[in-house]
Amino acid sequence: MSGKNIALLYQALSPPMIDGLRKDGKPGGYSDGGADIAFTLKQHHRSVITPSKNPSAHVAFDWVFPDTQEGIDAALKAGATHLWLNTVLFEGHPIEKAPSTIYKIGQTTKAMQRFDDKFETNYLLSQRNLPVAQSYLVGQQVHTGILSLSELQKKIEQGQMSFPLVVKPVRGRGSQGVSVVHDFSHLKTTLEQLQQEQKFGSYFMVEELLEGKEITLTIMPPIAGSDRWEAHSDYWALRPVYRFNQKDYIAPYNGDTPVTENSAAIGLTELQSVEMQAIVQACVKAAEMVEARAPIRIDCRANKAGIFKIFDLNMKPNMTGAGRPGREKQDCLSMISIRAEGWEFIDLLDMMIASAWR
Repeated sequence: MSGKNIALLYQALSPPMIDGLRKDGKPGGYSDGGADIAFTLKQHHRSVITPSKNPSAHVAFDWVFPDTQEGIDAALKAGATHLWLNTVLFEGHPIEKAPSTIYKIGQTTKAMQRFDDKFETNYLLSQRNLPVAQSYLVGQQVHTGILSLSELQKKIEQGQMSFPLVVKPVRGRGSQGVSVVHDFSHLKTTLEQLQQEQKFGSYFMVEELLEGKEITLTIMPPIAGSDRWEAHSDYWALRPVYRFNQKDYIAPYNGDTPVTENSAAIGLTELQSVEMQAIVQACVKAAEMVEARAPIRIDCRANKAGIFKIFDLNMKPNMTGAGRPGREKQDCLSMISIRAEGWEFIDLLDMMIASAWR
């Protein structure tokens, strides 16, 4: 890692409204995960640029720069050669003005803005014949592609969808704003409440509920080999992670319940099953479609027949990891996969550095 001076960016900028939708910012702007990454890199003698000369393991903002123009300029002035984009990007983000000589660890602004739209992404995946949960857009202002509540009711009455159903933001984050509705009255009140809150935008996704097992897959970008991992000339999947102990089919927010308490990597025998291999290959193809430059995470559930379908592709997965004092239970879902293969947090981080681009 010689010659690589790495600075972590966190989300200080509020994501803009895009087509009447917004992605609610995470409290702390992923500074916790950024600090976990920077701390672990420094512990393993990687060159890390920090805004504080003597960062405290207990203070996340000692380790990360804001993703503002001023924050990026400060990181570059301090000698950063690599900017780790641990933030939510969008077209017009200040990172686009960074010099072309600077390496980036993360997605492109164009790809993140486009594929953060869960409905469009799932539609494009279905056009590639990948297994995706059925959904519709529903809103108060009806126009092309967006149904009124009464139009959705007709589709339900015609048997095109059936309860229970999932209601969720189009540009959501984790389980925030997601709920399961069991009848039309419940659906109506849920949509009305979301619209009154004006937190996520003017229209929402109504999606079929897949009632079987839930798994999540981390798909990695192509990387060169090292003495710790094989080279991968194409996208590749880490071991799927099983999600359990959900409430009404919805995983609790990881800020309330660490994912290490309700998630576990699947066994090698189950990994070889026909159903599991099919969804792994589908998720790898999905990563190819979105041209991921860094790890993405794809959430899937099985239907009653045991067939897995994709319901959520995350261009910016949470990337926390145990390391800092008091963070022993803060491994993210991708880390649960990594540890199942015998790797550590630093291995995942080094793989991500190996996928840096400019």
